[in-house]
Amino acid sequence: MRSLECLTPPIAMSQAPKSRGYEMNRPRLRVALVGVLLATMTACSSLEINRETETSGTFKSSARTWVFLGWHMPRPAIQIAHENISDSGLPNARETDVHRTDWGWFNWVIEIFSTRTAYVEGTWGYSGAEIPPDR
Repeated sequence: MRSLECLTPPIAMSQAPKSRGYEMNRPRLRVALVGVLLATMTACSSLEINRETETSGTFKSSARTWVFLGWHMPRPAIQIAHENISDSGLPNARETDVHRTDWGWFNWVIEIFSTRTAYVEGTWGYSGAEIPPDR
């Protein structure tokens, strides 16, 4: 003989299908946000060093960064270009030309979301005339 409990349906539970759309989109939104943050926190830079004599030469340093709501990520491009030269350890490095992105009166629009580029060119080292004599 069967028990009466087995024949009765379970106590009233909601039979409506649960909406999983929000739960499915939530992880995607997090991944998208992390991706955007990682992409904006990167910067590109390069340094080219040319030797003209045994103790001197020229250099070209460039950098590109992202700008979002006036915040340069990770640092201003001109600062990164100067840091490249400083980190290279070139003796007597002197800038001859510095260029950075400037749009004049239109800069306030560019500060919302854009990229900034900076170039620094110069010379390094000592020519024979600049080397002090030994004492």
